[in-house]
Amino acid sequence: MAKINPGQFFRQVRQEVARVTWPSRKETTVSTAMVLVMVVFASVFFLVVDQVFARLVKLIFGLGA
Repeated sequence: MAKINPGQFFRQVRQEVARVTWPSRKETTVSTAMVLVMVVFASVFFLVVDQVFARLVKLIFGLGA
C-alpha cells in the first residue's frame, strides 16, 4: 500500500464523504423510534422469561419462601 501525504488523505476522505447518501431527518427519526420500540419489547420479553425461569428453579429446587 502506497503512502500518501496528509493533505491528499483528507481530500480523499472529503470525496468519499460527498458520495455518502445520508438519511433524511424523517428516516432517522423513524429508525430511532423503531429501535427504541424493539429495545422495550426485548426488555419486557427477557424480564418475563427471567421471572418464569426463577419461579421454575424455586419450584424444582425448593429454594426461597
